[in-house]
Amino acid sequence: MVQTDIHHPTDNTLLWDVVRVVTRLIGRLATALERRRIKGFRDRTRSARRRMQEIQRMTTRQRQDQQTATYRELIGIAEEVIESARTALRQTRKARGKDMITDLAIAETRKEIEHFCGLGDRVTDQSRRRVLNGEQVPTAEKLYSIFEPHTDLIKRGQARSPIEFGHKVFLAESARGLITQYDVLDGNPIDEQHVVISLVRHRQTFGDVSKLYGSDRGFFSEKNVMSCKQEGVKVVCIPQRGGTKAPEREAYEKSWEFKDGQRFRAGIEGRISVLFRGRGMNVSPKVASASSYGLQPPCSPTTS
Repeated sequence: MVQTDIHHPTDNTLLWDVVRVVTRLIGRLATALERRRIKGFRDRTRSARRRMQEIQRMTTRQRQDQQTATYRELIGIAEEVIESARTALRQTRKARGKDMITDLAIAETRKEIEHFCGLGDRVTDQSRRRVLNGEQVPTAEKLYSIFEPHTDLIKRGQARSPIEFGHKVFLAESARGLITQYDVLDGNPIDEQHVVISLVRHRQTFGDVSKLYGSDRGFFSEKNVMSCKQEGVKVVCIPQRGGTKAPEREAYEKSWEFKDGQRFRAGIEGRISVLFRGRGMNVSPKVASASSYGLQPPCSPTTS
């Protein structure tokens, strides 16, 4: 499993991130403009940190009585910092540096301030809705990091790590051990929806249907098995997911060809491990978990 490089997101830490980052960028802008400070912008980092830490230290009982008021103060500080930063940008719109390089640095800093102010709006909005209004904010609307805003919440259903943050990665491998397809997925789509798409992609790449389709049980559905057979796949090695197996299905999953196909699919996990350990996927800003399947072109030998 690979996760985006973020701290565990909570409303109070996200608000604190907004305040400290925007304040730091305003300080950088003032330095580039050779000013001690930007007029009208107040440094509220100490106040924001104090309230963030106060929320972090609250017990469960204290949260019931005191959390809302403290959050209201922290949200107010974040909104004040965002508005003050935008005012500072308007006031310094025509300001220039001492040379061209400084002007470029100023322009880039202004873009960063605008970017994080926009993300700050999302953070304050979701915090107000969730904490103050008691609203259940949809997962698709939540922001989990202002540094990696593309991060998705991934529910994996595992006891040790039921929830993780990042992106799923979809990988396909040929019989020769080569990655023939990869996709960084948005959100947390179910695996079974990718079977038909992967068959089409394989035909486009190799000009023919695959001889074997091997995947884990997350890709299983009767519709997907039928789709593979209709496309001409000779061996469909997708284990049934849950439920009572029919005698014919149980016998098929015990056959040598099915087990051989599953051994081929298991070899993909080794390639994923290499990507994690030696190719930078252990902590990546754009990937977070991997789903895999195996496709063998016609006449290719089965590998494990």
